[in-house]
Amino acid sequence: MAKKYYKHKIEKLLVVEDIVTIHYLEPEKDFSFREEAHDFWEIVYADKESVIITADDKKIVLFEGEMIFHKPNERHSLAADGKKAPSVFIVTFVCKSRAMRFFENKKIKLNKKFLNFVYFIAEEGKKTFNLPYFNPELTKMELMPHPALGGEQLIKNYLEILLINIMRGETAKKDSDTVFLFKDEGKRITGQIIDLLKSNLGEKLTINDVCEKINYNKSYVFSRFKKDTGVTVMTYFTRLKIDRAKQLLREGNLNIAQIAAELAFDTPNYFTKTFKKITGFSPLQYKKIYLSAPS
Repeated sequence: MAKKYYKHKIEKLLVVEDIVTIHYLEPEKDFSFREEAHDFWEIVYADKESVIITADDKKIVLFEGEMIFHKPNERHSLAADGKKAPSVFIVTFVCKSRAMRFFENKKIKLNKKFLNFVYFIAEEGKKTFNLPYFNPELTKMELMPHPALGGEQLIKNYLEILLINIMRGETAKKDSDTVFLFKDEGKRITGQIIDLLKSNLGEKLTINDVCEKINYNKSYVFSRFKKDTGVTVMTYFTRLKIDRAKQLLREGNLNIAQIAAELAFDTPNYFTKTFKKITGFSPLQYKKIYLSAPS
């Protein structure tokens, strides 16, 4: 006798219907975007440094690592604090699910476990849409001539996963006395290495220095770090230095030679070559982009 199977209909907590814009902005320290309002949701995440948010005339400081949600038709604006050049992730989207009410007037400290979904959205955006390097006035995204296979669906899925995980995390804080987290020792070590690299951007660390400081052998550190991040420790360290260099360029307080020295590059020329290899622009070209960007 044939088995009878029952198909379980999947409950959809929330569904992202449309992606409107995706931004990863690296503006100058004194930038300010004019107030706007639109009939769709907007998420703003302060990836580096803090920014000043206004939401319906209420001024809010969004500190590094924090995320804010602007509900449809909420008047809002964004500005730097005038001291540090920030990096900001912004995604706007249409979602009419009732569950989105959870995010109204919400500002959270984003759990580091979920940060990769922010970066996945930004990276898929670059591979799927022809996004300008810096254009806060973007209103329509054009597809790349050959967009990444399934890129649009991945962006939608990553965003939905991010939102559901945030809901779970924030609900657990309120409704549970104890939250049990799976602790991966290897990932803890990777996090320890990243913290070490970030606190030594002005030094010439080697892989041997890193291993000595965290007291793990070189082969394990090399394989574990690359498994978790996709790159070697030294490649990651160089990228952190270049991210810091971009920030210093936008802040405009140091020249090329001073930035090279600040970040322990042997010569300004070597710094310039490394910067161009990673960003596709020379430091001066990068600076020019931001000086000429719309505000």
